[in-house]
Amino acid sequence: MAQQEPEDLLELSSDTRSLLDQNDLRPLWEVEDDMGNLLDDLEADIWKWEDIQAAIDGIEDDVPIADLPPGFQRRVAVPINAQNAISNTIYVGVQTVSPGETAPAHRHAASALRFTIDGHEDMKTVVAGEEFPMRDNDLVTTPQWEWHDHVNDSDETAAWLDVLDLPLFLDTLNNSHVFENHELERQPVTKTQGYWDSQYGRGRPEDDGSDGSIPGPFQGNKEPTPPYRFGWDEMLEALRQRADNDDPDPHDGHSLAYINPATGEPPLFPTMSFRAQLLNDGPTDPHFHNAVEVYFVIEGEGATHVGDEALEWGQWDIFVVPPDEPHHHEPDDEAILLGMTDRPILESMNFYAEAAIDE
Repeated sequence: MAQQEPEDLLELSSDTRSLLDQNDLRPLWEVEDDMGNLLDDLEADIWKWEDIQAAIDGIEDDVPIADLPPGFQRRVAVPINAQNAISNTIYVGVQTVSPGETAPAHRHAASALRFTIDGHEDMKTVVAGEEFPMRDNDLVTTPQWEWHDHVNDSDETAAWLDVLDLPLFLDTLNNSHVFENHELERQPVTKTQGYWDSQYGRGRPEDDGSDGSIPGPFQGNKEPTPPYRFGWDEMLEALRQRADNDDPDPHDGHSLAYINPATGEPPLFPTMSFRAQLLNDGPTDPHFHNAVEVYFVIEGEGATHVGDEALEWGQWDIFVVPPDEPHHHEPDDEAILLGMTDRPILESMNFYAEAAIDE
């Protein structure tokens, strides 16, 4: 005979139940059973580039940017693994802009970045008055409440990853997304190329006082992220130097974080951190943690084992590792990944947990 749970032996009178229902009250033992069920549980999943490519090509052929509704004038294919995004905290999309097109200027509450998949010197994202070239594998930040538009002056379609903390803001925190369209299709270019790099590179302005332009109307206890372009050539060179001189991390291989240029430290955003990850020393050791991890394959082939499932990946594929799932990477030879995670959110509240798995 199955043993009854203690709460199953509890019985409320009809009068008490009526009082609770009339006043939108519930006893704790009933509430506890339902906690943690408001958002979708994530599963390990992968989106193959050939399928993404076919989808974004179809969207590009079918829908001119000018025909899209104001505020959503972006042609994007969005991997779905939660309610509206790849996770309950991170949104990833693949966006294209055709030759001669502009994705019009707007700004919003969510933090965002662009990681170029197939770029060009004349493909630019304009952020806070500066044109940032979008060369292959460059990463460009779009901080909260900064105007940004995407301008393709090349003769080739450009594609990149959009990564935002939108589902955290809208779904997990049940907040309202503050959003504004610019009065012009293209924001005025008011700064020379390299301006924001000059403010946050090795030489810093002597006067560190902020003019209040970042992060707009939003305030907190974290240093805001400035507009910034991380050129891939420099990041790749640093990654190679690390691989030539240092031992790999047993779980992540040779890994370098994208830092907040204002602080010189990770995370890049208060809500998301990013790293370039070089795997060239065989399989990594298995571990698990309670943060979501999303990966974009910059180059190489291999598999990531998540629980009992093997996600086999190649260049430009996107895959997700859910919280608390044991996982390890197994590159075929050498591979480079872009790792994205919501770990900073958990760390900020002392909720982050991680453990190795003994084999």
